[in-house]
Amino acid sequence: MKRVAQDGMRVRAHAGTASFRRKARLQEFHDQARQQVGALKREIADDPDATNRRQQTARQRVAREREQRIAQALNRLRQMEAIKQAQGKPTDRARASTTNAEANVMKMADGGFRPAFNLELATDTASQVIVGVDVVDTGSDLGQMVSMVEQIEARHSCRPPEMLVDGGFANHEAIEHLAPATTVYAPVQHPKDNTRDPYAPRPGDSPTIAAWRERMGTDEAKTIYNERAATPECVNALARNRGLLRFNVRGLAKVKCVALWYALAHNLMRGLALARPLSAEPV
Repeated sequence: MKRVAQDGMRVRAHAGTASFRRKARLQEFHDQARQQVGALKREIADDPDATNRRQQTARQRVAREREQRIAQALNRLRQMEAIKQAQGKPTDRARASTTNAEANVMKMADGGFRPAFNLELATDTASQVIVGVDVVDTGSDLGQMVSMVEQIEARHSCRPPEMLVDGGFANHEAIEHLAPATTVYAPVQHPKDNTRDPYAPRPGDSPTIAAWRERMGTDEAKTIYNERAATPECVNALARNRGLLRFNVRGLAKVKCVALWYALAHNLMRGLALARPLSAEPV
């Protein structure tokens, strides 16, 4: 595991667009659900018939689960309001899903916006074996590289010497944090001033950031970075072709389980493909 490429893939969540509600509507639904649970409890206590009691218990369970989902949506909404407030954006536009509170509306590959989760895969470029898996509820890849490298280190007892990521992952803090154990290959943002060399160190750059800029201007770094497009995009395309178009479970924990099962299946198939040339008899 010398060189690892990371990319995010938006996968449709098990939630309808119409299930996203604002605060007032969520509070109204929550009050209704609590009243329904209370009414069903009273019915069960007053009903002496066992069959009806079992039916009422099932109805109560459904109502209780609905109340819990709406309560989760309200908690999620408070988190989103805090994020928007920190960003200086109006909080009254925040919405959360009543069926899958941890899902978020994201921009998809076709340009549309739908409820989704962001599947993060880290892949060894030489073998196309998946070495790291994560699922996040934000459509942005910013800040995901450091946690992925830490996960890879925990899984494999070593850090990847080189990480290949697109511009959505790389920020100066992440590059600084991973140096010197991991060298980051990520595109340098081109300045608005076309006369300025984007690969030349800028005033205020630390030695690590200056070295990153200069490195990405070399032919060697550009050749290495080409492996990023060849690796994650191939792995993502395989995932789509194998049916990973939608998560049919709700909640981040269950979605992560599905993502891990997929990674295991992918790696089993890669293992067979890699072992086949080794087992072939010499001509």
